[in-house]
Amino acid sequence: MDENKPHILIVDGMALLFRSFFATAHSGQFFRNAFDVPTNGVQGFARHTMSAISIFQPTHLAVCWDMGAKTFRNELFSDYKAHRPAPAPELVPQFDMAREVSEMLGWKSYGIPNMEADDVIGSLVETWKDEAKLTIVSGDKDLLQLLKPNVLIALTKKGFTQYDEYNELRFIEEYGITPAQFIDLKAFTGDASDGYPGVKGIGPKTALKLIQQYGSVDGVLAAKEKLTAGIQKKLATDEELLMISKELATIHCEITLDDPLDQLLIPEFTQARAQLMEQQGYSLIAKQGLAAFPF
Repeated sequence: MDENKPHILIVDGMALLFRSFFATAHSGQFFRNAFDVPTNGVQGFARHTMSAISIFQPTHLAVCWDMGAKTFRNELFSDYKAHRPAPAPELVPQFDMAREVSEMLGWKSYGIPNMEADDVIGSLVETWKDEAKLTIVSGDKDLLQLLKPNVLIALTKKGFTQYDEYNELRFIEEYGITPAQFIDLKAFTGDASDGYPGVKGIGPKTALKLIQQYGSVDGVLAAKEKLTAGIQKKLATDEELLMISKELATIHCEITLDDPLDQLLIPEFTQARAQLMEQQGYSLIAKQGLAAFPF
């Protein structure tokens, strides 16, 4: 990465909010405010983001959000994420609260109706890939398809400080395919957490061999006659689901996000912001901010 370029930290706000909520919810620690509203997810999200700023030392920041439970992917495939339970009632108010806290802290937030946070992240990568270094913080391996020479993906591991970091070279060495081909791999294997099936009976090892040999879903389909009878039969049964799964797995990177870069500058965490957090019932955010960014 070019050290002279701006460095944008792109945060998957939804991933950090959910992660932070469940980290303490199981033990009943909701950190309720004066109005008896839980704040555990919000405070964890903000503290995790502050920690990431300290670790990765970016010059700019963008926080990305889902904007509702339904997107174009649900229209494409009705079972997409349909099996997921409704959010816990203690989490529901924290979706809006997290975006409000992000705004109060001066962090640039993005959310596009009918699109997922992943699509916003991908579009930010496409927008700034030639002009900035990019670090993405998330727990979502789907984002590995976005790896490029100037992109680092830091997958959350433990607490606020441990990450499994991927650059393009590590991905290629580990998987034996390019990041873009990760989409084709997921088309075959499906994604149980997102509720789409891929091709029944074709697991990760077989899918990886097919992609390595034939390059893509289209390449495999074009070479059907060269495949074993068993794989040919599975493809004949599930070819339509294969194509739908590829579309579901593809992160859309074409959203126009033309804000000037200076709108993404990370503002100073001032005493006034610390006081505002305290007043709003976010004492853990105030404490973390003062510790991470002392005056």
